[in-house]
Amino acid sequence: MIDRRRFLQLGGLGTGVTAAFPSLARAGAGRAAAGTAANAEERTIRLSGDGLGLNPAQYSALLNRLVDETGVAPDSYTLGGVVEQLEEQFARTLGKERAIFMPTGTLANHMAVRALAGGSSRVIVQEESHLYQDEGDCAQTLSNLVLMPLGPGRASFTADEVQHVIDQTKGARVVSRVSVISIETPVRRKQGERFDAGELKKIIMLARREGIRLHLDGARLFLQAAYTGEDVAEYARPFDTVYVSLYKYFNAASGAMLAGPRSIIDGMYHTRRMFGGGLSSVWPFAAVALHYAAGFGDRFSQAVRTSEEMIRGLRQHGAFAIERVASGTNLFRLQVRGTDPVAFQRRLARTGMIIASPQHDVFLVGVNETLNRSTPAALTDALVRALAD
Repeated sequence: MIDRRRFLQLGGLGTGVTAAFPSLARAGAGRAAAGTAANAEERTIRLSGDGLGLNPAQYSALLNRLVDETGVAPDSYTLGGVVEQLEEQFARTLGKERAIFMPTGTLANHMAVRALAGGSSRVIVQEESHLYQDEGDCAQTLSNLVLMPLGPGRASFTADEVQHVIDQTKGARVVSRVSVISIETPVRRKQGERFDAGELKKIIMLARREGIRLHLDGARLFLQAAYTGEDVAEYARPFDTVYVSLYKYFNAASGAMLAGPRSIIDGMYHTRRMFGGGLSSVWPFAAVALHYAAGFGDRFSQAVRTSEEMIRGLRQHGAFAIERVASGTNLFRLQVRGTDPVAFQRRLARTGMIIASPQHDVFLVGVNETLNRSTPAALTDALVRALAD
């Protein structure tokens, strides 16, 4: 028998395994069929979502190719191998000393504010943030942190609002410190709107003066960078920790990266495991994320340029109305006049362009790398032709 470590080194998918186990040849034929299906969908253009939206056939075909062509060193309970390569890559890209893989963004945000707080205290967050709205009160329930939401209904809050909370806290009958400020940008619940840059500078100065630590929920930070022209490491520099999603546009099946100083990240794998995040094998996630991280900025910037030309073309046609998100990133609203939106969606799908279902006759369009599979003129023409049979 082949031992488990050798099997993982071969990836469980490569030719070496087939040679060792002739009975697995049939699986190779199945992979070939899956590869054919994946190739058939490589021309699909998705006008929704942040990433490529790989289906199982595409994902497995890519993973098999990466194992065969580059070799994938397996991890052991999320330590070492290609996972360590990925961590080192993101630490460099984000300008931090260390980075650690987390299975979800929820855990990445939680581990960050928990470590920065250093015990029971208050954490200032956006009311519209993922940490406050979508993470099941994990920081409150599991780490005894009190989240203080600011900026209701807005993507940003102000330095004056922060100062008000600090003053209230200092003057309370029972003293409780504000230990951390967590900022999400761009904000998912506000359709990719960015945190106000001017207020952010003031908040950073205030935090430094008050000895408050900073966490950046930068799940979509690399998307934002393509619209602002900012370097991600420079943007993340004032923050003690920063989280980036690996599945949204780096196309891993799951995963997140949390980066920060050695004093915070070293040893965090113990806490990760305590919270059930020490997965036995992460290499299928890490290998794909590492693959797509290389050159992502250039590819996504090209997709943005393509989308901007497409938008200009659509605005010249009276059937389309486009609304940009204020201080937005890769999302915009598209209204189609003079035709049934659902019928328009079906006709568009027949041309190989997928758009999310309309809400109140308005489509929310997402810019992603699949736009690079066509030209602005061809995209505009396909949308125009889908207006009628």
